[in-house]
Amino acid sequence: MPAEENISFLSDMYLWGIEVIRVIQRIKSPALTSLLKVITAFGTEMFYVPVILFIFWWIDEKRGLRFGILIMISAWINSFMKDLLKQPRPFNIDPSLGLATEPTYGAPSGHAQMSFCFWIPFAAWLDKIITAKTIEKQKQFRHFIWGIAIFMVLLIGFTRLYLGVHFPTDLFAGWILGFIILAVYFIPGPLLTKRLDSAGIRVQNICAALAALTMNSLYPVDRMLPAVFLGFCLGYNIMRRSFPFSADEKTVGKKPLVCVMRCLTGFAGMALIYSVLRLILPGEGSLFRGIPLWGQYSPYYEIGRFLRYGAIGLWASAGAPYVFQRMGLALVGKSGGGDRRGEDA
Repeated sequence: MPAEENISFLSDMYLWGIEVIRVIQRIKSPALTSLLKVITAFGTEMFYVPVILFIFWWIDEKRGLRFGILIMISAWINSFMKDLLKQPRPFNIDPSLGLATEPTYGAPSGHAQMSFCFWIPFAAWLDKIITAKTIEKQKQFRHFIWGIAIFMVLLIGFTRLYLGVHFPTDLFAGWILGFIILAVYFIPGPLLTKRLDSAGIRVQNICAALAALTMNSLYPVDRMLPAVFLGFCLGYNIMRRSFPFSADEKTVGKKPLVCVMRCLTGFAGMALIYSVLRLILPGEGSLFRGIPLWGQYSPYYEIGRFLRYGAIGLWASAGAPYVFQRMGLALVGKSGGGDRRGEDA
């Protein structure tokens, strides 16, 4: 397609998207805007991180690991594609449409992609668990679960249009990219997982390190996701080898108070690690920012940032489970864990 035709096509696409948003915003009101700003948060890390860690710490640590890796890889791909395509958002073209703002580029929609990559596997996991049960009445909930998952994907996408932060085509791109990622997750994913399980912890650690290195090399702008990914994977293997933790222990793991204490301890530890390392490592927030090469423009800032987020990932999968055991919130020496039904989901 010639450059002139490409520009014309993009202009027409933007104009069509703006008209769609204007039609949707005819129903806008302060109350509805506030409500949809809350709902749109269900498509961000503010929702996914706590839910995934809740699964890891209290329901099924192996499933939590898989969800965590899936969401981190999906988020990295989305950030990479945004900076590669450099597409504007609706409010960049027509500021009157912006009921909210975002600092990044528009396409593909991260909310659309991430909601697709979370809610569909989540529904598939619950579906497998219900299918494995023998009570016929429980199987009737399968349609309800899938309905909720699809509804959440569409609802989160709608909030992005209403708020004027995405064109409809941004959503389509996010959903298509999410579909491709899930196709890999569901089809060759289980085979790859079995191969890695049989290869042993050393090979798994090497693969995690190579994946993080590749992510850093291809997209050096983002050090956070590769760091969390590497720390989370290495921590999981440290935990499995040194102090096996099972989230689904029947004796202590299902008491509500244990759940609350695990979550409070886990998230408090993450906050403490982030705060302390931010004060120590190079950067504008460091206590030692007055020292040459240690302040806001320190050449070592990215290294410090990688260490900080890597430590958070390590804490989530290894540090927190170890502390749970020391606090009597988990049994020592148990391995495996979790409801393994639907293990291919």
